[in-house]
Amino acid sequence: MIVLAGADLVLPDRIVTNGSLLIDGSQIVALDSRPRVEPAQAEVIDVSDGYVVPGFIDVHVHGILGHDTLDGGNAVREIASRLPPYGVTAFCPTTVACGPEALRGFCNQVRRARVDGVRNGSRVLPAHLESNFINEEFRGAQPAECLRTPATARATQPQSDAARTFMVREDFSADDILDVIAAARPDIGIITVAPEIPGGLDLVRSLVAAGHRVSLGHSGADFDTANAAIDAGARHATHLFNRMTPVTHRVPGLAGAVLAREEVAAELICDGYHVHPAMCRVAIAAKGADRVMAITDGTAAAGLAVGASARLGGRTIRVGERAAFLDDGTLAGSTLTMDGAFRRVVSAFGSSIVEAATLCSTTPARELGLTGFGVIAVGATADVVVLDRALNVTRTFIAGEEVYVSDHS
Repeated sequence: MIVLAGADLVLPDRIVTNGSLLIDGSQIVALDSRPRVEPAQAEVIDVSDGYVVPGFIDVHVHGILGHDTLDGGNAVREIASRLPPYGVTAFCPTTVACGPEALRGFCNQVRRARVDGVRNGSRVLPAHLESNFINEEFRGAQPAECLRTPATARATQPQSDAARTFMVREDFSADDILDVIAAARPDIGIITVAPEIPGGLDLVRSLVAAGHRVSLGHSGADFDTANAAIDAGARHATHLFNRMTPVTHRVPGLAGAVLAREEVAAELICDGYHVHPAMCRVAIAAKGADRVMAITDGTAAAGLAVGASARLGGRTIRVGERAAFLDDGTLAGSTLTMDGAFRRVVSAFGSSIVEAATLCSTTPARELGLTGFGVIAVGATADVVVLDRALNVTRTFIAGEEVYVSDHS
């Protein structure tokens, strides 16, 4: 048994000050309002003057510290091993659009990491495909050469002379990608789709029927089309406001539909750069913290020094002051980590510690169907993080095992 003693325990609806959290094996077995309890044969860890929060769950992360999900080899495992210092106890490995062979290799990595686990690493959840089925005009840093429309079926789509990267050795069809997805269903959770592309709404329906969580994003959909996609079963929105039609008072667009429809939970990149803090507050106020998920959209550039280079789907990105960029200046994901997202939610968005925990842990867990995760509660899985008063991670526990402790603890 482990006792985390003397911290403020951040529960779903309140904070228990100067309390103790008791962990037995992989579960939380008791919450005690006393600052120190010492059951027989328990290891007591003094975490006073700090917070205990549920482990962070990042549903949209491409990489960290120089490792990208599409690097091949053991990239997914490498990323998992580097996330606990940032308080991440579970994550959805996320890809940009790629060719079928690269996608197949990635899915195989996800499967192995999920089945075998990653020692001292974050839990690997089913993947998030920021997929081939998005609107080219709203692709951002997504590779245009890998985008396909499902209505073309087996017809091979032409590519421009500049449209070939190491990932695209040969032409491929939309169905080639869908075949890979079909073969890896248990290892693919979220799939981003632009519903307005030819065949987009039918694709939403078929993916939902197959058990995937369809996310609306990288899309020029108008309000009516977005609502049609939600009616078809879409329940997720990829990085709200970014790479989608904007909200205006007469033309609410995709973002307006996401804000208006309670069924949809929205990702929000919480770095204060991708979305202005005021708009983040608007989104949280409109939907409630239980319908918004804080994400990083982190890339291999996260954790690297400004000016360093990394990769995103095989293309070079550069670390800027506030985000990552392609060589042509296109915004290419973030350099954010989940501990930074938590701090930003509190410091810049004006949220409480409890609300920040909801955004970073509770809502993602519930939306992904992770029963017993994302909360500090008796009977919950002991995926927990200890923060100091400046909201820096000092300890991370996964299934009751301490997988990270800072040098200053």
